[in-house]
Amino acid sequence: MRLVLHVWRQRGPRDAGRFVTYEAADVSPDMSFLEMLDVVNEGLIGRGEVPIAFDHDCREGICGACGMVINGRPHGPRERTTTCQLHMRSFRDGDELWIEPWRARAFPVVKDLVVDRGALDRVIAAGGFIAAPIGAAADANALPVRKENADLAMDAAACIGCGACVAACPNASAMLFTAAKISHLGLLPQGQPERHERARRMVERMDAEGFGSCTNHGECEAACPKGISVLFIARMNADFVLARLDEGRRVAKVGEGGA
Repeated sequence: MRLVLHVWRQRGPRDAGRFVTYEAADVSPDMSFLEMLDVVNEGLIGRGEVPIAFDHDCREGICGACGMVINGRPHGPRERTTTCQLHMRSFRDGDELWIEPWRARAFPVVKDLVVDRGALDRVIAAGGFIAAPIGAAADANALPVRKENADLAMDAAACIGCGACVAACPNASAMLFTAAKISHLGLLPQGQPERHERARRMVERMDAEGFGSCTNHGECEAACPKGISVLFIARMNADFVLARLDEGRRVAKVGEGGA
């Protein structure tokens, strides 16, 4: 196939970016999208030009490193498919592709298609863990877990932290990501002691990072390569409200004790 690529090029965070047009010739339908970019970059390097910068790691749809908007859709046209697992047979000979980075205030552009997604790491660091020291790994059957809860926890834990939900949301909200990281712990016995406090800390960190609010567009679920449900956002909101109520009760008790 022969394709025309309009790629966002930006030398650095403080530089103005623009779309630059390239031609990708002799593209095999069996190539992945990233392999196609590799070939384009080989041609650029051969001509003494700066190659296109883009994130990648495992190239197996697991790590969440790859991420770019292709023709207006995070990760491209196929549902539940990461950019690295998107094959060129999803396009037609002669297609024009517009390729740009995630667009969100909390994801500043580093270079070209690479953005800084450290905000997601800081949200996890705010509470996406269990604080109790448990020593060696416990036996898998030591704590019985209802199958429904185990299945839901696994669904939430499928989040790879790619940030497609943020890129797809008109408000650049990270609610689906945060909800998944809260829920996969909050659904298990080990996560119960810190469940509501975890929700409060992580939601507050998410807001501090500059992500937008959720207005129920549902674009996050549609763009998520793992198909994580927006119902986890409802669970997170419930936990957050309970955390706020509990915080208010603790403040009231302190006030009564002081009186």
